[in-house]
Amino acid sequence: MLHNLSIRQLREQLDSKQLSAVELAQHFLNRATAHVDLNAFIRRDPEVTLAQARAADEAMAHNQSGALTGIPIAHKDLFVTTDFATTAGSKILAQYISPFDATVVARLKNAGAVTLGKLNMDEFAMGGSTENSAFFPTHNPHNTDYVPGGSSGGSAAAIAGGLASWAIGSDTGGSIRQPASFCGIVGMKPTYGRVSRYGLVA
Repeated sequence: MLHNLSIRQLREQLDSKQLSAVELAQHFLNRATAHVDLNAFIRRDPEVTLAQARAADEAMAHNQSGALTGIPIAHKDLFVTTDFATTAGSKILAQYISPFDATVVARLKNAGAVTLGKLNMDEFAMGGSTENSAFFPTHNPHNTDYVPGGSSGGSAAAIAGGLASWAIGSDTGGSIRQPASFCGIVGMKPTYGRVSRYGLVA
């Protein structure tokens, strides 16, 4: 199953033409639809995702690809994006479209990563269970009666549920590390200041 493969393994399949970026993106879009009950995503737009995947396939066809070209990713809805509304888990920002991408998002886009959508979170990152989202609680893929942790619970649930190959979260007091632990995945918090916070909602 493609959703069980590592980024390196997906890269090998893309490079060897065993699958296209469009096929890979469609696989994860289908997974997210089939497991919508996890409430991992706040917002998805298949048209945007597949357009990015087609661009990745075009780049690979012209030998202009890098390590992340065509690799699907999803972003915690705390990182502003021009292609998707950014809510920070709050209905206050339900229709907010940023005029710029967060630095992390922009760099991943430039590297050819394909965005699957924006992931649920505790409102304005205030919480440790992703039950405090203004939209809906996210469920732990291993047992939907349990929480996935927070505030990056949507990110952890998406990976653990096979809805994304990897995801971006944010962590001030454990918001990556705790949901990673709850969902049985690897979460990495870089040293403070190592990764730009430009475009990360306060």
